[in-house]
Amino acid sequence: MEQFDVIVVGGGHAGLEAAHAAARIGARVALVTMKRDDIGTLSCNPAIGGVGKGHIVREIDALDGVMGRWADAAGIQFRLLNRSKGPAVQGPRTQIDRDVYRQIARNETLATEGITVITGEVIDLVMDAGRAAGVRLAGDAAILGRTVILTTGTFLGGRIHVGHESWPAGRSGDPASERLASRLKDRGLRLGRLKTGTPPRLRRDSIAWDEIGSQAADDDPVFLSMETTTPHRRQIACGVTATNGATHEIIRSDLDRSALYGGALSGRGPRYCPSVEDKIVRFADKAAHTIYLEPEGERSDIVYPNGISTSLPADVQNRMVLSMRGLEGAEIVRPGYAIEYDFADPKSLAPDLSLPDVPGLYLAGQINGTTGYEEAAIQGLVAGANAARAVRDESPLPLSRTTSYAGVLIDDLTTHGATEPYRMFTSRAEFRLSLRCDNAEERLSGMGHEVGLLSDRKWTAVHARHAAYQRLRNGEVIASDPSREHAERRLAAEELYGPYLERQRRDAARLEEDAAIVLQAGFDYDLPGLTVQQREKLAAARPRTLAEALRIEGMSPAAGVVLLAAVKNARAAAA
Repeated sequence: MEQFDVIVVGGGHAGLEAAHAAARIGARVALVTMKRDDIGTLSCNPAIGGVGKGHIVREIDALDGVMGRWADAAGIQFRLLNRSKGPAVQGPRTQIDRDVYRQIARNETLATEGITVITGEVIDLVMDAGRAAGVRLAGDAAILGRTVILTTGTFLGGRIHVGHESWPAGRSGDPASERLASRLKDRGLRLGRLKTGTPPRLRRDSIAWDEIGSQAADDDPVFLSMETTTPHRRQIACGVTATNGATHEIIRSDLDRSALYGGALSGRGPRYCPSVEDKIVRFADKAAHTIYLEPEGERSDIVYPNGISTSLPADVQNRMVLSMRGLEGAEIVRPGYAIEYDFADPKSLAPDLSLPDVPGLYLAGQINGTTGYEEAAIQGLVAGANAARAVRDESPLPLSRTTSYAGVLIDDLTTHGATEPYRMFTSRAEFRLSLRCDNAEERLSGMGHEVGLLSDRKWTAVHARHAAYQRLRNGEVIASDPSREHAERRLAAEELYGPYLERQRRDAARLEEDAAIVLQAGFDYDLPGLTVQQREKLAAARPRTLAEALRIEGMSPAAGVVLLAAVKNARAAAA
């Protein structure tokens, strides 16, 4: 029986980046998905990027990942968010043609050398002497591999809720992965429950577009991949409407029929992307909430009403939609729903996204407590690269909070865990002035080329863009250079943040020094000078370094001094 180097379970954003990253490094990859046609499906909103999220996609692109290129190729509305603010918090976003994106993802994945796509439901791991050595499919077939990456999204123990009705599903129309969830629990994996939601989908020609506002694409588009120079598809406008007093009264009068407020859901949802029920309850004094009507494609007859995710019954959703301006005759194609699913405690993970308790097993995406396509994709890329390198007995990718949003995300998850779906914001990064979209290649592409993630072609293109930046910085005219716009943006940001960047570089160097101070396994936190709460949190979190310990909620500079002294005393005693 053929043995693969890396087995990836799941064909969503995390799984695709994992499979492609491992293949770029030279691994033999099996991508296992329930349906071949679902490869690259966008389960929720038809958009990629944004503030924080766009930063992540640029980092994926800097490591030769696929999400940015595919999103640009399917992009039907490019917008740079926070354009009026500083470049550190500006984020490129594109609304995409859902069907085109899925087609591109499927075709490129099937054509990529080193990736074998296998259809089937994974129901268990194959174990060998305590190591993950493959996966078992329904029907008892087995696929053997040296490493396994689980990217199950919302499918692991997934359950959809609409009002008081609920049923097992990974997303609308697709079965949940219930047997795998049960087997992982049996194997001791610590699982919790989270939830997310989606709005009802509307029929495009049932909307009175002339009666609502409009949001056009940017005239000077900023793309998600540094290699894109012009839109591939016709750019469209989105509609803009809003809830109103009548909408709010409809929702309030039927709150007890909502799965969220009727007690059917136990998992916590994303605080920064609340359901419309949450908006009405938490912001009771607000007279209206903006709704963006996003067509799901150039020719698609389906519209995504961004801003009214809900778990209300279908009849209430219908009345709610009809109460809004321009939607008085709108037809709901599919009701919105909440989905609850299993996730693993990310504090159980090592920084390379492997599970130390189950050697050979990696987790990436929503199974680690995150929400969003972009957060899932960067985890997949990291897990795929690290799994492929582990097969070669090579070290994991050297990511940190000081060099990437990827490092921030992974450090946050493995240090703090997830009590609600984790979403990336620029405010999470202490060094966000240095971690901008315009310099992602400078920060990460060299490392990516060194570890085998970047092709020579990609590396040559990165060099060309960096050379253009250097020429512009030296005062040379580069009017005919296609890299001019990128170079201008980067130079403007460097000049704006100059004095602050130097301070951040010094702070980052100190953090890297702290990160090198290792706290040995079994370190005794019963130290004078630490509060009882600090001792409990340190013992529960099991930080690997002093830097990790100081980022735990409730730690203080004084606690850092105590820990540093204890580490030095322990080293002196052992010398």
